[in-house]
Amino acid sequence: MNHPHPDLPYPPKLAPKTMRVVALGGLGEIGRNMTVFEYDGKLLIVDCGVLFPEENQPGIDLILPDFSYIRERLHDVVGLALTHGHEDHIGAVPYLLKERADIPVIGSKLTLAFTEAKLKERRITAPLVEVKAGMKQKFGPFELEFIAVNHSIPDALAIAIRTDAGLILATGDFKMDQLPLDGRVTDLRAFARLGEEGVDLFMTDSTNADVPGFTTSERDIIPALDRTFHATSRRVIVASFASHVHRIQQILNIAIAHDRKVAFVGRSMVRNMKLAEDLGYLDVPSGLIVDAKNIDDYGDKIVLICTGSQGEPLAALSRMANGDHQIKVGKGDTVILASSLIPGNENSVYRVINELTRFGAEVIHKGNALVHVSGHAAAGELLYCYNIVKPKNVMPIHGEWRHMRANAELAIKTGLARTNTIVVDNGIAVDVHDGYADVAGAVPVGFVYVDGHSIGEITEDSLKDRRILGEEGFISVVVVIDSQTGKVVAGPDIHARGFTEDKALFDEVKVMIEKALAKSVASGINGTHQLQQVLRRTVGSWVGEEHRRKPMIVPVVIEV
Repeated sequence: MNHPHPDLPYPPKLAPKTMRVVALGGLGEIGRNMTVFEYDGKLLIVDCGVLFPEENQPGIDLILPDFSYIRERLHDVVGLALTHGHEDHIGAVPYLLKERADIPVIGSKLTLAFTEAKLKERRITAPLVEVKAGMKQKFGPFELEFIAVNHSIPDALAIAIRTDAGLILATGDFKMDQLPLDGRVTDLRAFARLGEEGVDLFMTDSTNADVPGFTTSERDIIPALDRTFHATSRRVIVASFASHVHRIQQILNIAIAHDRKVAFVGRSMVRNMKLAEDLGYLDVPSGLIVDAKNIDDYGDKIVLICTGSQGEPLAALSRMANGDHQIKVGKGDTVILASSLIPGNENSVYRVINELTRFGAEVIHKGNALVHVSGHAAAGELLYCYNIVKPKNVMPIHGEWRHMRANAELAIKTGLARTNTIVVDNGIAVDVHDGYADVAGAVPVGFVYVDGHSIGEITEDSLKDRRILGEEGFISVVVVIDSQTGKVVAGPDIHARGFTEDKALFDEVKVMIEKALAKSVASGINGTHQLQQVLRRTVGSWVGEEHRRKPMIVPVVIEV
């Protein structure tokens, strides 16, 4: 755990008629969304998501929000409200409920279905509270109102949070598609009504704040997908998020038009689409879906819908690109990446594209065809919202720093004073009272790494060691010394991995080690720990000066 804001004090005890907002993730990054609201001694949590690791975090599976701020106060949590069912908003729910399983989980029907499936995998049972757009419900001192918003997953909600301290409107992820596939538009009438009531703090999605204009409608990608299917005589493989129900509905519709069968590939894809179909969010005609085990029976007239659009190492598409999946991609196959690039995943995605191309497939992606549109509001839509809501204060959320700054500038353009825009990092406490929003201090927050079954045990130092091992290699030096005289009786014995295979290269440094040890012993240094440091310094200086490398050096001194 680290404290990114040592210049800010820990926030004081909450004053009466004041609501505190602390984001534990989701600010300055895209993922790990989790915000804690405090009022009158009670806590409300909105979203609890994961962040996917970057290449400089080797061996890490997931990154969680840091729960330490609320760990001692979990008994004060009156509810966990979820805005929608994407991983960066629900992925960490099982990890939180492992610490207290009876927190009420609040969300729409589809969001709860996706969340419950995750909980069942980990044998966790929690109270689920299903809500619908238009509903109001009290949880402790918080009255929540749920508002329909349009996003790249059905059933997404914005949440208005009322207490005696004021009204906060958190959009969650949203856009303003005027012709959505399911006919469910963002409820701007509700936004306007809340604006008339007086929104004290407007927490708005920043992901596309630096993109001019309006986000393209989901329907606009149909012609590009249709052309791609028409031009393909062999198999079509579509990679998408396992929760992107709207996109997958489009693929199903186009597959029917081109007389193709469809198979879902990947455990999460199969599970989520079955849930979406059972709940009525996905329209699947009888006979269209076939089992992935039987795809060879349908030759080239098949569409495979799989996970892996972000280059995730264990996802189906990445394994196909590596050649270690039962489905082999070959010449004439067309692969469609039906998603945008999440920042940090670029290298992984381009590696997958290159490998699939090497196998002979044609890869269609956002860069060369309109096969994806964003689920987030662009600058024009955000301006629209600011003019409708006319908030007293604005706090950009869900985005990297460039996105949040751009979002704040949009609010300022509509007439909000710069002093009423709050662009802050994770861990900063913002207190809302009497129409004002002020920074009250900061709490320590860090990254919590999931590595296999290990949660939170991997530290930044561990990752640094992994990076050094991966990039610079490893050298071990073993020396045996006489415990009485301190003289070397065996060694130095040097082993290296990821540095060089030429053992003769170390002859030069062995002489240097013997001289350095003899000099140290002569000057009275004879403890094994001190002599190990001599070994480390000697080898480190040599390898740095001669080879411009910084491998991990493990010195071992044995006394006999």
